Amino acid sequence: MTDKIPQIRVHNLAKSFGNKKVLDGVDLELNKGESLVIIGGSGTGKSVLIKCILGLLPVDSGKITIRGQELVGLSTSERQRLLTRFGMLFQGGALFDSMTVAENIAFGLVQGMRVSKIDARKIALEKLDAVDLSKSVADIYPAELSGGMQKRVALARALATNPDVIFFDEPTTGLDPIVSGTINDLIIRCVRDIGASAITITHDINSLRKIADRVGLLFDGKLIWTGTVKEMDKTENPYVHQFINGLPDGPFTHG
Repeated sequence: MTDKIPQIRVHNLAKSFGNKKVLDGVDLELNKGESLVIIGGSGTGKSVLIKCILGLLPVDSGKITIRGQELVGLSTSERQRLLTRFGMLFQGGALFDSMTVAENIAFGLVQGMRVSKIDARKIALEKLDAVDLSKSVADIYPAELSGGMQKRVALARALATNPDVIFFDEPTTGLDPIVSGTINDLIIRCVRDIGASAITITHDINSLRKIADRVGLLFDGKLIWTGTVKEMDKTENPYVHQFINGLPDGPFTHG
């Protein structure tokens, strides 16, 4: 039987910074096991949307429900408990320079879920294997790794708690096409292995085509179009057409 309750439902979400309205009535649903990719121009609020869902930014209005439970208005402790089911791969990796690779991966387990350091290390080593990294890197520091290896470590950390939902913020930015392809393959494999849902922000159309079940285009504070990759290729929506083809002329550039 199909699970009918969305992992995440966002309704009429609004967020402004001063006089600048960044999100203006965003609606989205993320279903169990689904990979949703959000695209849009720079500064359109994609990262702000994720931060609002994660509770890192307070919303001005609207609703966010996680497995049917309202997130807005929860106490800090209640929100933290709910968010232990989330994983996050930040754009720059956001690894802690002063921690070893294993300590980075185990961070959420130790700090958020109170797992013992011994057990957390075992899990960290398992997740290194899951992202095709040798256990020999466990006790070195992130600065000693290449950009692609750092991204794998960050992915391992996002997977460490076996989350229900994982957020990926520009997972292939700054990586060459071969490494980007590897990261995309790892995202698909690892997310499916743990049965997680995923929301990804990306400008990388090749990445989008590889990992997306559904695509949403954010413009002027709203998700103005959603559909499958096949529907994206066939749509006559001028915003989608300009964005995915990288065209200089269109509604993004001429309003």
